[in-house]
Amino acid sequence: MCQARPAAVIVLAAGEGTRMRSATPKALHQVCGRSMLGHCLIAARELEPEQLIVVVGHDAERVAAHAREQASEAAIVVQPYLGGTGHAVRVVLESVGSISGTVLVTYADTPLLRGATLTSLAYERARAGAAAAVLTARAVNPFGYGRIVRDDSGDFIEIVEQADATREQQAITEINSGMYAFDGELLGDALKRVRTDNAQGEEYLTDVVSVIRSDGNRVVTVSCPDFEEVQGVNDLAQLAHVSRVMNARLLQSAMRSGVRIGDPESTWVDVTVDLAAGAYIGPGTQLEGSTSVGAGASIGPGCLLRDTSVGPRAVVINSVCESAVIGEGAQVGPFAHLMPGTRLEVGEHAAPPAAAHTSALGS
Repeated sequence: MCQARPAAVIVLAAGEGTRMRSATPKALHQVCGRSMLGHCLIAARELEPEQLIVVVGHDAERVAAHAREQASEAAIVVQPYLGGTGHAVRVVLESVGSISGTVLVTYADTPLLRGATLTSLAYERARAGAAAAVLTARAVNPFGYGRIVRDDSGDFIEIVEQADATREQQAITEINSGMYAFDGELLGDALKRVRTDNAQGEEYLTDVVSVIRSDGNRVVTVSCPDFEEVQGVNDLAQLAHVSRVMNARLLQSAMRSGVRIGDPESTWVDVTVDLAAGAYIGPGTQLEGSTSVGAGASIGPGCLLRDTSVGPRAVVINSVCESAVIGEGAQVGPFAHLMPGTRLEVGEHAAPPAAAHTSALGS
């Protein structure tokens, strides 16, 4: 068995994200209660890399502070200007020195990417003894993506960008995700020879792959079976899409664990929500933050619970509960609003409006 633990995972989080049209840095936008960068760091940490490195640029101090909150061991490298993905990785190697072993490169705007997929990428590069492994996927509509070109034997030849692709190449549905596993020493050497004679005048990792292969080194591919995993977020419409996908994942996991969801299409949960087997979540319900729901409890329809603890067999109907504690068998609503600090004891009932406020004052 070859060693799959990478020497480093580099997470690129320097982009400005102008198409988001938001004062919030792109990497810090939330998907089901966690930042996109947070999702990506969790996936990267599953590999237990020797080094976890985050490249920041736009609003560097804010993004760096958040990265340290999510992964205190992360090393922060500042990209002084946005010179492309290849430039970002070159800045890392200039900062931390050469890296021997497998180096993975991923992005802070791909919150759906699973740690298992990155593990497969690292493992396959090491197993094949390849200089680089490219993560690919099949796209129904590959427009805009770099295409994976293969020879008659199915071996990787090159990545051809949309603008440079022939009509035949444009018909290829296997696309480049932009995520790679490299031999660290060969990566460092290739980065020194990447050219910037392109429309943007930037250094790209796709060109690093070309340099490595032109030197006669082997490049392999790893296919990601779920195209959604490699989806990047460039605007708020794409953010909404990945949020729906993430929410569906969370609900499916909950249902497989014994939680009954009345209407998954209208139910939203954060990644930090804890649902016990035997709980029921009704339509039109949103559960946020550190909310927990005990076994046999019934929440909904039409509820918003934020940072609220719900005991076993409690019932909450058409109500808003914020930073509240609802005891075992207690009942809330309909149309109640539990303010922060509210505590309902075992079997207590809160109905609008006085009971909820009275309970809060008495806590």
